[in-house]
Amino acid sequence: MATNTTSTRDLILSILKRKKQLTVSAIALELDITEMAVRRHLNTLERDGIVETSLLRQAMGRPTHVYHLSHNGEEMFPRDYGTLVIELLKDLQELDGQEKIEQLFIRRMERQQQKYEKRLVSKRFDERIYELAKLYNDQGYMVEVTKEEDGSFTFMEFNCPIAEVAKQFPIICEMEHKLFRKLLNTDNIQCHKCLATGHDSYCQYTIIPE
Repeated sequence: MATNTTSTRDLILSILKRKKQLTVSAIALELDITEMAVRRHLNTLERDGIVETSLLRQAMGRPTHVYHLSHNGEEMFPRDYGTLVIELLKDLQELDGQEKIEQLFIRRMERQQQKYEKRLVSKRFDERIYELAKLYNDQGYMVEVTKEEDGSFTFMEFNCPIAEVAKQFPIICEMEHKLFRKLLNTDNIQCHKCLATGHDSYCQYTIIPE
């Protein structure tokens, strides 16, 4: 029976993680609750993009619906990508030197530039800034842009998905600064705060039109 200490929603996710895919009736049996209650939770989880449904064809009888975790659902469980990336980069640094690390992040920056420019091309300066904010928000950076009275823009990132890696390899932040200058066609960009330093709770840029 589902208890108050663990929500029914979390129990459903845990079961789907362990069992891969299950029918409504199988989940109800596991939790000792009604199928109606299970459907209510699954409908919400599916709406939120956490679970997905598919038809399972059987040797006999009609196909039945089974539920499984979506990619977003899988990502709700503990991951340790940051540690793995840091370890691999440190190994690369030890084997091939700092120059190889720099080449790697320059290449990443160039790839980002090529990808983002497609969204920024032919836009006005201010439109490019807001579009860049959208691109970063899509990646979880929680960006806010403010146009100041003097015509400059304040570009703030309240989350950095790769902060743990950037703490070990500050060149990531240097490449972001360079990327902004290239995408916005201005050298008048100053970074005042950096989340990856551990001293600030957000990143802050001032962008001045040329």
